[in-house]
Amino acid sequence: MGKYRGLVGNPLQTLSLADLRRRTSEKWRRYPPDVLPLWVAEMDVPLAEPVARALTDAVALGDTGYPPDGTDYASALAGFARERWGWAPKIEHTRLVPDVMLGVVEMLKLVTGYGDAVVINPPVYPPFYDFLRGGDRRVVEAPLNAAYRLDPDALAAAFADAVAGGRRAAYLLCSPHNPTGTVHTADELAMVIELSDRYGVRVVVDEIHAPLIYPGVTFRPYLSMPGGERGLALFSASKAWNLAGVKAALAVAGPAAADDLARMPKVAGDGASHLGALAHTAALRYGGGWLDELLAGLDQNRRLLGDLLAEHLPQVRYRPPEGTYLTWLDCRDLALPVGDSSTPADPAQVFLERGRVALVSGPLFGTGGAGHARFNLATSPELVTEAVRRMAAALR
Repeated sequence: MGKYRGLVGNPLQTLSLADLRRRTSEKWRRYPPDVLPLWVAEMDVPLAEPVARALTDAVALGDTGYPPDGTDYASALAGFARERWGWAPKIEHTRLVPDVMLGVVEMLKLVTGYGDAVVINPPVYPPFYDFLRGGDRRVVEAPLNAAYRLDPDALAAAFADAVAGGRRAAYLLCSPHNPTGTVHTADELAMVIELSDRYGVRVVVDEIHAPLIYPGVTFRPYLSMPGGERGLALFSASKAWNLAGVKAALAVAGPAAADDLARMPKVAGDGASHLGALAHTAALRYGGGWLDELLAGLDQNRRLLGDLLAEHLPQVRYRPPEGTYLTWLDCRDLALPVGDSSTPADPAQVFLERGRVALVSGPLFGTGGAGHARFNLATSPELVTEAVRRMAAALR
């Protein structure tokens, strides 16, 4: 993937808190300066040197026009996927789209219509609800089980509900899963394929966190699975290289879904950024070394968080994520204050108001979210430590 030249060591330990507070992105501007923001999916890292060079070279040249057809990005993804996962999408089966969620919307338009159902697995990324309901799709939930894994019985029941009356239906799978960090196994994906074929449900997969996989865990692209040829997937370098501000993503079709992708109107890709496509291409082609350093730092942080919680907040149930830099904290055993409704307060709200730590509120993720909060690990070990200290102090 090209040798990483630039930073040596953990990218998460490069920028000081003072450096980070100079940033003007949403992460650092939503809350007052006394709040530690560990909420939205942005990382506290500098850009990988190959990505920074691609952007600064483009700006120096004034190369800030419209993006081309996206084949460079697709070629870079194919090379990255071949090296990391032993599989590569066909370049002719990809299309440039502005970002993953807008790509999801376009994919769902291809395989469902107004009023049709889309199955999701709560607790799950909140925009799934927003975009599905905004597109007049009916949301059908198939909650994860207590171990944060796909539940075949819940999925079968949801599929049966979704196709009732002969309607078309789709399944929007988050892989790896946000917010739990679950990486679906080959057996689980095979179960998805069997059930989707049985019920006639089309599968659309959000694989935006796919490069962020921890040691000892294997990520399998859905389209690489036997029987996954009718699937549609979305990929972006956005999360793994911190590129949310330079948007670009790829819609990828399995061989049996290529005709579906061909029906996607060209205008669907017009919102992609040329700078985004350049940055994402550079990340996939030349940013592998930087990614490996990042993953080592994130692995340390997920272990550190477990140790800190065990020491300072032992009532919080925590499973280290298998992928992503997001982790799901079960705070239901905490002695949280009770409001007028006689129900415990939202832990994220308590940690914000009393501890000045911003996490994402669990109920936003749908069924199973109450009493939980999402914690972003992609910061320095010092800030992870300070965040847990503040969270513990908030309960005293």
